[in-house]
Amino acid sequence: MSKDSRLRAPWEQYAGPNIGYLLEQYERYTQDPSSVAQEYRDLFDQYGEPPFRSGAAGAIAPSESSFVQQPDANLLKKIVAAGKIVWNIRTYGHLAADIDPLGLQNTAPDTRLLDPETYGLSRADLDSFPATWVWEEAPERVKTGWDAISHLRAVYTGRIAYEFSHVHEQSEREWLMAQAESDGKPEPLSNEERCALLKRIVEVEEFERFLHRTFAGQKRFSLEGTDMLVPMVDEIVRRSAGHGAEHMLMGMAHRGRLNVLAHVLGKPYGAIFSEFHHSPNKDMIPSEGSMGINFGWTGDVKYHLGGSHAVKPKETVQIRVTLAHNPSHLEFVNPVVEGFTRAAQEDRTKPGYPEQDVDKAVTVLVHGDAAFAGEGVVAETLNFNQLTGYRNGGTVHIIANNRLGFTTDSKDARSTYYASDLAKGYEIPIIHVNADDPEACINAIRMACDYRAKFRKDFLIDLIGYRRYGHNEMDDPDATQPLMYQKVRSHPTVSNVFAEKLLSRGLIEEDHLANLRQEVQSMLQQTYEVVKQNDKSDPPYFKTERLNAEIGTDIVTAVPLERLKAINEELLRWPDNFHVYPKLRRILERRAVAFNEGEKVDWALAEIIAFATILEDGVPIRMSGQDSERGTFAHRHIVLHDSETGEVYCPLHRIPQARASFAIHNSPLSEAAVLGFEYGYNVFSPETLVIWEAQYGDFGNAAQVIIDQFIAASRVKWSQRSGLVMLLPHGHEGQGPEHSSARLERYLQLAGDNNWTVANLTKASQYFHLLRKQAGLTKSPEMRPLILMAPKSLIRNPRVASTAAEFTEGTFLPVIEHMQGGDDSRVERLILCSGKVTVDILDAIDNAQGDHKEWLRVVSVEQLYPFPEEKVQAIIDRYPNLSELIWMQEEPGNMGAWTFARPYLQKLAPGNAEVRYIGRPDRSSPASGYQYIHSFEQDYILKQALRRTTTESMTKGR
Repeated sequence: MSKDSRLRAPWEQYAGPNIGYLLEQYERYTQDPSSVAQEYRDLFDQYGEPPFRSGAAGAIAPSESSFVQQPDANLLKKIVAAGKIVWNIRTYGHLAADIDPLGLQNTAPDTRLLDPETYGLSRADLDSFPATWVWEEAPERVKTGWDAISHLRAVYTGRIAYEFSHVHEQSEREWLMAQAESDGKPEPLSNEERCALLKRIVEVEEFERFLHRTFAGQKRFSLEGTDMLVPMVDEIVRRSAGHGAEHMLMGMAHRGRLNVLAHVLGKPYGAIFSEFHHSPNKDMIPSEGSMGINFGWTGDVKYHLGGSHAVKPKETVQIRVTLAHNPSHLEFVNPVVEGFTRAAQEDRTKPGYPEQDVDKAVTVLVHGDAAFAGEGVVAETLNFNQLTGYRNGGTVHIIANNRLGFTTDSKDARSTYYASDLAKGYEIPIIHVNADDPEACINAIRMACDYRAKFRKDFLIDLIGYRRYGHNEMDDPDATQPLMYQKVRSHPTVSNVFAEKLLSRGLIEEDHLANLRQEVQSMLQQTYEVVKQNDKSDPPYFKTERLNAEIGTDIVTAVPLERLKAINEELLRWPDNFHVYPKLRRILERRAVAFNEGEKVDWALAEIIAFATILEDGVPIRMSGQDSERGTFAHRHIVLHDSETGEVYCPLHRIPQARASFAIHNSPLSEAAVLGFEYGYNVFSPETLVIWEAQYGDFGNAAQVIIDQFIAASRVKWSQRSGLVMLLPHGHEGQGPEHSSARLERYLQLAGDNNWTVANLTKASQYFHLLRKQAGLTKSPEMRPLILMAPKSLIRNPRVASTAAEFTEGTFLPVIEHMQGGDDSRVERLILCSGKVTVDILDAIDNAQGDHKEWLRVVSVEQLYPFPEEKVQAIIDRYPNLSELIWMQEEPGNMGAWTFARPYLQKLAPGNAEVRYIGRPDRSSPASGYQYIHSFEQDYILKQALRRTTTESMTKGR
């Protein structure tokens, strides 16, 4: 091969626009070789500068063959510059897009990068080469470079704007650009669809107008200004059903909720009017949580409530749409709905991890613009997008962007240019769309749904509109946004804008819009007249269903010994050639004899045996938390890692006894979103035992909204049941303020209406029985959450370990009486306590000298709520000469269970017995950060408990 042939060979694959790209790479290579990919470095190192044929460029629409030997260097530079403009249009075109219905932007963004003049290019320059040299996929009608740039600029700066450059996966980015740039992708609306869309917009508008006129001043959080949200959700329903979804799970805040309930979920207008009709005069409602608004509904205000409805977008296709209940903590519903969807997608009927089909259910989350940028739970939820334990095949996000947060302008609400910018960090494609362009809005939805179906990832649409009234209808917005509302009052509604467009196309007659309005108004008025006639009685007051304080007493939790031994044997049967970490292997193999006579079962083994028996009963289990596979305290090791290959193995997936799925996931470093997700999963799948484990109990602080607004109160607010288990490591062991207390007092303060069970255990067998009891309550009307103060050091404490008989006999004991026997008439002091301090005092008694076992008794209250009054009373009654009834705890006096237990003890104490407290004094911090101070205080508490004649305690003045 000649030298010339050798030099030409590698360049023959390059033609058209690739030539310009290659020249650009070579230019970068000459300045900094490391700035180009290795393949180009190798090419240029070996062959040098690319040789091309030159000659005069052709006419206005030249062919690629007219580019001949030794080209004009200026032409090559122009091609490269034109390529940069195309890239800039795709990347920054959104800055010049017409996406603001009110034109509120005072300062125009810098869009010079989109202009040919910035690069010294004229139209003649761009007309001198073919379109395909800068846009390979240019359609036939786009001939020249000028045509290409003009067309792409029109695509990317219209009333729909695209942000895709942050999506790193090339195949996705190319697909997204093709959808935006190609004619007919996604398919445009037919004329029939356009007319139906106008009718839907009129229904949305007139519903809001009717409420505004008829129930003047009452809160409804109007959708007006982002009316297109409802038709967009309609389109998601149709599209999702077409892709095979059986469920669409939806979360949204207040704005537009009533409209979505009416038009998407089919809630009768009459039912909504009745709720307004029952509301008292607005002057008597000081807040959105007023009890008056609850009349005629349930335990929450009407614009917090959700619903579920089967929709048939096509004759043969049905999809169930569920709108989640949502408190005023706007975005905290997001992870709850994500949990709904994952539960709807999974088949839990077989052993192993559940089988997930992401086509079965779709998530739709509607955000506020201020809340999306401002609330941290949004980022926590977006992080679920591709996480193994939480992904659901893609969520469709819509920001109902009215450019305001109550009275706060965007410039004060976020530091980002767009409300949607947070999503860029998770590589979520973003479309900004003008809420006054209905067709653009529907096209955005179609692209979002198709992207989700193809790539199984999230998609975000920023629906930019406005808010026609104040934050609520009792609010006057002119006081804080006078200029904005001057524009709002003169701005036509979207139905008028769209009707004008259809009229100009000859698709509707002149009076079509007026007739539509009259038709909808008449129907609304007729419905309301019926409501007024039939709604004469006083509205019913919502009454909470009260639960029995001792639920599940008929559930058999004991398991025969043969069954326990068989399961234990299978748990230690590992696959051939699986190398368990040697140190761990020795620990696990000790479990082989745990159920033999004279041996004991520790906390970790009790847990995995409980899980195995629950699976054998056919109840699926899902568990998550930070480090839950191993366990924060290196005790669980429920997922094993091959020490040589890194392969993972979970024994609960292989035991032959299992008849249901077992899922365990290490969670992201998040509490609020993960706990919300698990709560949502459990609500949707109540037959599953769902467990969330905090790394340390006080980390639940970061999920307080989920605890307060959902787990504690969902039953009384929304009749929404959950059996979620929360494992919260708790115990004062000198590890400092943040690693001691799970804030037991907060769960007891929230206790009411028998809303949950709060327990603090001292025996491995108690944990076994309580887990099995909780599993037995799944699907039961009595199901409720379980809040468990899980142990830390007690995990390995010999006193906590239990004999086989404690698993094969009996059940969960709300109260355990220790030191039984002897002469009851000699007992003077009865100490009630809970959790770790119980073990501490029993150890102290065993090690102490004296007659403590004659005059002292210790009772462990294992179940704190509902408080086991009858059982405690029966114990107290056995001691006729009791002079002291003491609550002892390791927590400070204003924390822990003392303030909760005190009224019960005062009620139960004999007339001559003093109710007293022994523990740390009131403090602002849960525990000392110094080990020696902790030890001193703990020793002092125990000495006070064992001192027979006590005249003072650490709670002086209490």
